[in-house]
Amino acid sequence: MSDLLKIFIGSMLVDNVVFMQYLALCPFIGMTGETGKATGMGLATTFVIVLATAVTWPIYNLVMVPLGLQFLQTLFFILVIASLVQLVEFYLKKSAPALYSSMGIFLSLITTNCAVLGVTINCISKNYTYAESIVYALGSAAGFLLSMVIMSGVRNKLKTARVPKSFDGTPILFVAAGLLSLAFLGFKGLIK
Repeated sequence: MSDLLKIFIGSMLVDNVVFMQYLALCPFIGMTGETGKATGMGLATTFVIVLATAVTWPIYNLVMVPLGLQFLQTLFFILVIASLVQLVEFYLKKSAPALYSSMGIFLSLITTNCAVLGVTINCISKNYTYAESIVYALGSAAGFLLSMVIMSGVRNKLKTARVPKSFDGTPILFVAAGLLSLAFLGFKGLIK
């Protein structure tokens, strides 16, 4: 298996940002009530993750490292991510107003989505090349989208399930998320 394919599968399944790294739980719980919203949020976040990685990797390696500004990494990355989210908001407002309004505050919260920042920082900490970073970002974003769609399916099933009153609402979602995390743990031996 090629290295890039290993990175992609590893970041999507083995090291899934939601189920294995426990990042982006806010949109994971908040936006998975309907499959359409979950998919829209997943696609918008995918776009931001990949674009943020494509922009932050060169900034870090070509500007910050030569100038000795690595300690400003988080600040620079957050500024880049916030700018990209604004672009996504403008685009969705014009091209998909229904999706834009259904996402509400969660669209703006992509700016502080720890999965976006986490993926960009992981690319740097793993010493990936530019191509490897883009593949890692694509895999992580696909894993985020996958987790959103899976959870929306689980939530649809939970609407008709008999859930004990003490677990009704958010508690059963976290129980389901924990069980999904255990299921994704089964992918650990997939990549060697």
